[in-house]
Amino acid sequence: MDPWRGGEGTQVGDSSAAFGRLLDLVRRLRGPGGCPWDRAQTHESLRRYVLEESREVVVAIEGGRPAALRDELGDLLLQVLLHAAIADEAAEFTMADVLNALEAKLIRRHPHVFGGADAVAEPAEVERRWAEIKAVEAAASGTAEVAAAARADHLAAVQRSQGPLAEAQALGARAGEVGFDWPDAEQAWPKLAEEADEFAAAWRAWTASGDTAGPLRRAAEDELGDLLFATVNVVRLLGLDAEVAMVSANAKFRRRFGQIEARLGPGAPALRAAGAAALESAWQRVKAEEKAGAQGAHGAEAEA
Repeated sequence: MDPWRGGEGTQVGDSSAAFGRLLDLVRRLRGPGGCPWDRAQTHESLRRYVLEESREVVVAIEGGRPAALRDELGDLLLQVLLHAAIADEAAEFTMADVLNALEAKLIRRHPHVFGGADAVAEPAEVERRWAEIKAVEAAASGTAEVAAAARADHLAAVQRSQGPLAEAQALGARAGEVGFDWPDAEQAWPKLAEEADEFAAAWRAWTASGDTAGPLRRAAEDELGDLLFATVNVVRLLGLDAEVAMVSANAKFRRRFGQIEARLGPGAPALRAAGAAALESAWQRVKAEEKAGAQGAHGAEAEA
């Protein structure tokens, strides 16, 4: 069945039929008499929505609500369908091409399952093999010049299109594969302190100069980037994910600030009228109550 032709011949209600109906719906939205917004979209105009929807999936996972995750996955899938529809209209590729290419890639990159390679017991080993296969494929798929560059550049496999925190973590991991890394987070920690001191010196020099947009500002920004990169590497060496941690921190700030508004009044005028001291006091109370609640929950689980 061509996925762009709908779900003919399939049982109503199964995933194949639902996928076919959804594809037909997107085609109608893009077609004559469809939605002006959908018809106006291009690959370029949709870039921001792909990023937004992928991040909202992470937020839904963080919230632990299956219904929210279901809806956000649907929104992310819509972006895939729109891009495939645009490409189909331009005779670049079809949705069937996307699915067939993904199927072939999954089989090709799991030789321990489909190709007779040695079995793999650890997820980390699967990731390492996946990266190796991906690098070989990237080198083989381009021109001779591109292939040579891919072989020469060990970091070429790290995608620039991902968020900066994720890219920094991937760059550190890739460099670590050839030994350019700290042995562990404990030994990377002094580098974090070093970068923090360098950033502090740079921003103090910048602010003291009164130069709002000159080289001292750029120097402070550069040192800030080094500090963030060092932080991400400590996170990576601990086996954590910087992007996930940032999503969690953002959600925590939203939640706690919402509690401040509930206490002091919603909206900017009420919060400004309360003053900085009241805001800080409310923040500390909210933070203490959250921690006390979490400790109580952990104690109840231990007793159970």
